[in-house]
Amino acid sequence: MNFNLGFYATTRNKSSKADILKVYDEIKDEYMKINRFMIAAPKSGSGKTMITCALLQLLKDSGKNVLSYKCGPDYIDPMFHKKVLGVPSKNLDTFFTDEKTTVQLFLDERADGDFAVLEGVMGLYDGLGGIYEQGSSYHLAKVTQTPIILVVDAKGMGKSVLALIAGFLQYDTQHLIKGVLLNRMSKGYYDIIKPLIEKELSVKVVGYFPEQKDIGLSSRHLGLVMPDELSDIKKQLNETADRLKKTIDMDLFMDIAAEADEIGDSGSADKDKRQTLKNAEPMRPQDQNNTVNIAVAMDEAFCFYYDDNLRMLEKCGAQLLYFSPLHDTKLPKDCDAMLLGGGYPELYARELSKNVSMLNAIKKAFRAGMPTVAECGGFMYLHTYMHNICDDTDEQNKADEQNKADTQYNTDTQNDVSVSQLVGALDGGCHFKGKLVRFGYIELAEKHSNFLAPDEKIKAHEFHYYDSTDNGADCIATKPATGRSYDCVISHDNYWLGFPHLYYPSNPHFAESFVRKAYEYRRNKNGKLL
Repeated sequence: MNFNLGFYATTRNKSSKADILKVYDEIKDEYMKINRFMIAAPKSGSGKTMITCALLQLLKDSGKNVLSYKCGPDYIDPMFHKKVLGVPSKNLDTFFTDEKTTVQLFLDERADGDFAVLEGVMGLYDGLGGIYEQGSSYHLAKVTQTPIILVVDAKGMGKSVLALIAGFLQYDTQHLIKGVLLNRMSKGYYDIIKPLIEKELSVKVVGYFPEQKDIGLSSRHLGLVMPDELSDIKKQLNETADRLKKTIDMDLFMDIAAEADEIGDSGSADKDKRQTLKNAEPMRPQDQNNTVNIAVAMDEAFCFYYDDNLRMLEKCGAQLLYFSPLHDTKLPKDCDAMLLGGGYPELYARELSKNVSMLNAIKKAFRAGMPTVAECGGFMYLHTYMHNICDDTDEQNKADEQNKADTQYNTDTQNDVSVSQLVGALDGGCHFKGKLVRFGYIELAEKHSNFLAPDEKIKAHEFHYYDSTDNGADCIATKPATGRSYDCVISHDNYWLGFPHLYYPSNPHFAESFVRKAYEYRRNKNGKLL
């Protein structure tokens, strides 16, 4: 939207320039255009994250103010995005939120950037249950009207790569695939195959990337190794960007991004949900002037948080005070609630166990009734013990050893070097299973209303290799793809504890309830009722 405000102000009904600027400010957010593309692939392991990070670096180096997004319930890939850009990456998921709310979550960030890169998840069309469109990269691209660059792992393929691409193009009913990048392909063969693809399939080939044997992102059982565990990660990402720059047509990337349609404000989104997303404020006591403080565990062991969850707590009136269960000896001063997120506490079990001062501080606060939300790793941390079986080799043998140990377990673990003593707020312990436990999307409903209103649900995701001796039974989790349900979560009084990772924008009332409980706790504390 380009027009001369000064000229317009003096020629139309003698309106002042200030009046026109006011009007412009009111409408610009609704019509702002942001150039964008999505990096997707036919399958997992095609190199999406490495190439996405390299492109983010190249765009940043060119002077673009870049925003990044990750499709699906992924914590680690956004960490790599942040490592490049220095600002949080955002998750977008069409299972977690309906189409219009997903668009709104995307639009909320427009003022902070002029270019957006979305990274897909799994294969392009792999959604809920692996067979539904909902939750897939393609669904997100369709909802946000984002052009797709398809990254194809071409190693070991000849002309068959054309058949693969052709199939994906044929399945693309919205004609969103605008370009193809051939990963793990030599220059010599690229020069042969590129004209064939463009002639026979009428799709642009934006470049190639040879196999990189000296750089790459390591993986473990739950995904990529976290970036802070890699001492040379910045060097690797910069090196990847430098190499990719030589083998792609960056101008073509920019042209495809510029083809993205304007995406306006989702005015027909659910009104109540939109209002909460934008202006959520809890019910506060009339005499409450202080900000409610939520202590958020954040370090190497606890780092799995959706940025939208944290921002929603802030919109509800909370101040987030970050602390480290690994390195700090006490909770932040004057905190009114605790948020213990997921991560890899099993990798740091011994270190966590040695920090007795912090263990006691959390146990004391929990026992005093401090509102607490603990997910997955945070839930494990609240247990009495954890078996130290967690490396990525020979997992099934370790799981067998673990299960045998569990059957022989007695209450005296103080001298057992294979066991780490943890907070002890919950009886029992956590143990390694050697395989994913209750993996995938779920919808959660409380049996008795606590953090949610009666008959409400919140969406979540589970992915963990450990299990608890007591997973709770205060909620019913339902798998949306199959309808299978099971009991889980400890939800009563001020607590919500369990393995599910919650996504607050799917039901903002959860965040409101959490903050409201923190206010009530603070009021009672200040009134000496505790």
